Amino acid sequence: MSATLLVLGGLPASAAPGSPRPARAGDRAATAHRHGTVHASSLAPGEDDEEGTSDIMEQADQWNEARSAPGIVSPGAYSAAWAQLQALPHTGGRWTDETALPYDSDDPRYRDINSNSSGGAGKVTGRVVGMAADDRGYVYAGSANGGVWRSSKGGGDWRPISDRLPAVATGDLRLDGRGRLWYATGEANTSATSFVGTGVYVLADPRHGEFRPSDRVGGTELENTTIRALRFGGDKVWAATSRGVWTHSTTNLSGPWKLEFAPNPTFLPGGPDARDEDAPYKNIANDVAVDPRDPSKVVLAIGWRSGDDYNGFYTRVNGAWQKITLAGDIASDPDNVGAVTFAASADGSKYYAIEQSPEMLATNGDSNLYGVFVSANGSPFGPWKRVADYQKLAASGSANTFPGYMPGIQAWYNQFLQVDPKNSRHLYLGLEEVFESKDAGVTWTTPGPYWNFSFDCWSIDPSKQTGDCHQTIHPDQHAAAIGSNGGKPYLVVGDDGGAYRRPVDGRADASGHGTDWVSLNDGSLDVLQYYSVGVGTDRNGRNAGVAITGGLQDNGQSILRPGDRVMGSNFGGDGGDTIVDPDNGCNIAAEYVYLALSVTNNCAVNDGSWITDPSKVSSRDIAPPDNALGSAGARFIAPIAADAKDVNTWVAGGTHVWVQHKGFAIGSGADWVNVFDLGAGHVATGVAISGGTVYVGWCGPCNNHGFARGIAVGRADGTGWHQLSLPVDGILPNRYVSGFDVDPADASHVFVAMNGYSRKWTEGPGAGVGHVFESRDGGAHWTDISADLPDIPANAVKVLWGGGLVVGTDLAVFYRAPGRTGWKVLGRNLPTTTTMQLRTGLHGLRLYAATHGRGVQSFDLWQLILFG
Repeated sequence: MSATLLVLGGLPASAAPGSPRPARAGDRAATAHRHGTVHASSLAPGEDDEEGTSDIMEQADQWNEARSAPGIVSPGAYSAAWAQLQALPHTGGRWTDETALPYDSDDPRYRDINSNSSGGAGKVTGRVVGMAADDRGYVYAGSANGGVWRSSKGGGDWRPISDRLPAVATGDLRLDGRGRLWYATGEANTSATSFVGTGVYVLADPRHGEFRPSDRVGGTELENTTIRALRFGGDKVWAATSRGVWTHSTTNLSGPWKLEFAPNPTFLPGGPDARDEDAPYKNIANDVAVDPRDPSKVVLAIGWRSGDDYNGFYTRVNGAWQKITLAGDIASDPDNVGAVTFAASADGSKYYAIEQSPEMLATNGDSNLYGVFVSANGSPFGPWKRVADYQKLAASGSANTFPGYMPGIQAWYNQFLQVDPKNSRHLYLGLEEVFESKDAGVTWTTPGPYWNFSFDCWSIDPSKQTGDCHQTIHPDQHAAAIGSNGGKPYLVVGDDGGAYRRPVDGRADASGHGTDWVSLNDGSLDVLQYYSVGVGTDRNGRNAGVAITGGLQDNGQSILRPGDRVMGSNFGGDGGDTIVDPDNGCNIAAEYVYLALSVTNNCAVNDGSWITDPSKVSSRDIAPPDNALGSAGARFIAPIAADAKDVNTWVAGGTHVWVQHKGFAIGSGADWVNVFDLGAGHVATGVAISGGTVYVGWCGPCNNHGFARGIAVGRADGTGWHQLSLPVDGILPNRYVSGFDVDPADASHVFVAMNGYSRKWTEGPGAGVGHVFESRDGGAHWTDISADLPDIPANAVKVLWGGGLVVGTDLAVFYRAPGRTGWKVLGRNLPTTTTMQLRTGLHGLRLYAATHGRGVQSFDLWQLILFG
């Protein structure tokens, strides 16, 4: 399970926003059609996208805020919650993984205007940020929040091997020279939805074994950190973490980790500046380059992606760590040393590096990649020669060739380097795309372009995956490894869409685009990261049952209809919240970002004919006006809901409370009515509506610079609106309001879930205690009903028939029986991960959980009667 404090999520206010990030291709195709210019280049990245690289940073900020406000969370919070979890009993019954089957982002059934189907990524899953592979066909994939998975077939037919660990957020994954698998927990790409970990674990026999808590290296020194890289040198392993650089023996795995270097030690836990608002950003380590000829000589790459005075390269001089200037073209000044990745060739003859520039992040709208470099003599001290910049890569077959979105626009988020172990001049580079050089960087190709929409070979033809183009990979690269099976070497990469493979010396077309990529996402690697879930009855041909849909991190909206053996993607980009008609599962409202809502009345089934006849689109945009304000108007994933007693009445929360009464017949954003202004600087964080009574939670400011929260209550007809009196030191904690649910028998009986940690761990005003609260008078008075619930961020609460209560948290799903005060863990087999949303299906008999790392899980509530 992942610890939940995102210590590196935010972009400091001093950093300028970045540039647009491609998301939905259909919007641009529709625009091009209206101008009579539909062709491949009109579908290029970077034109009028809702979501930019700055928005990803904003999303990271918001994810962190929910879990840390009103202050800074102290180390130990997660371990304490995990211990509380272990002490709780479980109910009977088992969960079902509803999404453990292939998810085809190019499903030909869904070629609608807001889908990315036909882009070429093929079958996808959640974000994979660590890869390792051996020479016997075994491949290991470390997911963002679903743990480590093993394949004995070069990828595919995956099995989880870390479910017993208390942390399943991957920082790095490495095989050492003895064949042991090292698993560093705590994802360090500083994106949204990144979690800290509980240290480093070593599995002695990764081909057959599974990780256990006793496999942890050292003690608690690396708890509540993120780890960007593990590097081996001599008999030491080096860990580049969010709290400096640490080392440990690789021969004796007991004993504590040693802190080698922290640039600002007073900001570490226990230091005099540990409570400073910027403390999480003051000791960032990105990578370690060990001299292959003398492991005692190392170069540390230190620095926050958005810049700080301590950013730079360090080495030990006369026993003390000092900032140094590396020889050659590579930048060593604080303005241009941001996120850095090193890679050494197996024979020690060459070193390579990627360098991201904070200055470019703040000033260059096209890219923040300072360059790719080679040290031709194999020394990490150089001299370093620049062998690529973003212009050179853009001219090498990239899909990202347009102003505002060029290679390295997300170099702070996307980086890997992988050298062919048998050829020191053969290099793979991961940014948003996969690049390849066979001459040490003199020339480059793009075997893995961002998508195929930019190319002349693309068409929307539903009889083909991606026109006459070849399968590519999902955008946003994070990890790579080279392995082999039967003497045939291959490259495996991990990105925001899962894992992909191609031969090391693979084939390419005349443009340098790979023709032999294989998706390894066969459905067995279910690490999908859902924000939401919705269900409704559906008849799909001869099959009748329930349609299941939900919004995902960077993987759009999935749709699973009765009888399907493959899920489709009917909306592209980032998926957010969703509303589904319980009586017709093909009536779906899907959120993109910042309340960019669309609605479909046929599951968005479309053969692509809309591209020449706009009247044939299967969905329409219905965003309320706050969407036009971007992050000033709504949260990145903003809350929406339908009335529990009237599916035609909806509420959407931005800086205002919006209501519409046309249900799935809504025609446009003009149908929304502003019923309440939450106040200057306030944005909605959770909404619920039952029988016309609306509850809206909000924050503003939402970070630890003056954090404030509140709850507004009123009627859908616009009457009776008022702000509840919630003093900072009152019963309801001064923390993030995550979600509500309302008693179907009494709209004044409401429950609320509160995120963050209690005042024991949160150094902020009014942090309070408790995570679940109940009011029987419409919010005038509250009672803490948390009892023995672990002190962990709570995201969702759901009232069950008969009066039972369920709560989804960053640890597990918990159940309180009617008339009881204590909590139990619901079921016996739910993988440890974050649950973002809870919904019940037809007649309230099945519970659906949108997990952010293990797909959509369901639980038959009859099991509570049968098994207790």
